[in-house]
Amino acid sequence: MIPWADGPGIVEFPDGRRIRGRGLRQPQPDGQEPEFGVYLLARSPPPFEWQQRWVRWPDFRTPASTNDAISALQEAYERSAMERVEIACGGGVGRTGTALAGMAVLAGVPRTEAVAWVRRRYNKRAVETPWQRRWVLEVGRQIESG
Repeated sequence: MIPWADGPGIVEFPDGRRIRGRGLRQPQPDGQEPEFGVYLLARSPPPFEWQQRWVRWPDFRTPASTNDAISALQEAYERSAMERVEIACGGGVGRTGTALAGMAVLAGVPRTEAVAWVRRRYNKRAVETPWQRRWVLEVGRQIESG
């Protein structure tokens, strides 16, 4: 596998895994395509040429199914060790940032620091709503307790 090159939306986790976050309303970035994507949308995403998972997740909210979201994020995190993975929502900020914060906990970032960690490394407005921040803490508690 050729890993993601440095560029917009690329987040490097403490263990060295790299995942791209982006907004689907923006043109796809030039360069490498993902090999797997998780799409956080209220409606099914358009078809892509790579494998994907859809998590039903309305804008400015939390996922319709926390269990489905955790499963998709764990799969994406595991696959990112060997594949180029992207996480995306419509704008690439709130839902994508929330998912990346959950993945940061998977990578060992304490749940109480995950939102700030993603805001420093991805987008300073990531995790836009109070309920998204609360979701990161709740999911982080589940992840940390195993």
